[in-house]
Amino acid sequence: MRTIEAIRLEYQPPHDFANLLGFFARRAIPGVECVDDAGYRRIFVLGDTTGEFTVTQAKRGHALDLRIDGADAAHHPDIVARVRRMFDLDADIDAVNAHLGRRRHLKACIARHPGQRLPGGWDGFEIAIRAVLGQQVTVAAARTLTERVVRRFGAEVTTAQGGKVRLFPTPATLADADLGGLGITGARIATLHAIAAAVRDGRVDFRAERRLAEFVRLWTALPGIGEWTAHYLAMRGLAHADAFPAGDIVLRKAVAGDARPFTARALEELSQRWRPYRAYAVLHLWRSTMG
Repeated sequence: MRTIEAIRLEYQPPHDFANLLGFFARRAIPGVECVDDAGYRRIFVLGDTTGEFTVTQAKRGHALDLRIDGADAAHHPDIVARVRRMFDLDADIDAVNAHLGRRRHLKACIARHPGQRLPGGWDGFEIAIRAVLGQQVTVAAARTLTERVVRRFGAEVTTAQGGKVRLFPTPATLADADLGGLGITGARIATLHAIAAAVRDGRVDFRAERRLAEFVRLWTALPGIGEWTAHYLAMRGLAHADAFPAGDIVLRKAVAGDARPFTARALEELSQRWRPYRAYAVLHLWRSTMG
């Protein structure tokens, strides 16, 4: 029997919900996700259940409204935990802003966007595949490649409303999938296969208790996964507050201003003052370059 549940997800303000929606909208997979100015909607499978959830801003108070359609009630705690991570609802944003707001390179950013949150992800494996597809291409191009992978290898399911959609492929499916003819380079195909096999076999994971250094070590042992990608995965897949891709050229330019870009080593050294909230510094600095 189809069930619909409405759950209120409270948070500590400020929270820039509109900014997160914009981030998700630029990366949304057609058919799997739908994002507009009002909210975020997604199809998912948990266990044997196919469902859909929608997240919108609550009309009153400091909260988001989560509407779950079609999922067994036993899965609701998992869905709530994932959505809270996606929208970074458990952050002590006052502590984040107080710490980073004292730093020279971040003071103006914090004042301008005090509600900046970390854009998490529904599923760590999905984030990892999308991150590799996005290496050295635009966000739009990465979205196109992801859509092609989903169309070819995603299982077709019937939604709670009776529609037909394709889900994001599982690790077992992509581990041995023929990814040729999709516009993906041979080197990236090898990396995608390696990621899928490693997740399938349990050699890497997105367990919340993983320490950042251990997480980065495990992921960089895979072919084609460098420090930047591993830290990005920690930031998006684990919502790790201290993840920091020091080699990112946009970050290195942002802190340098009109001067010569920082080296990765120099930026890593500078970032020690931003701990344990370096991931928030990343989002603020990225955002500062967008005008």
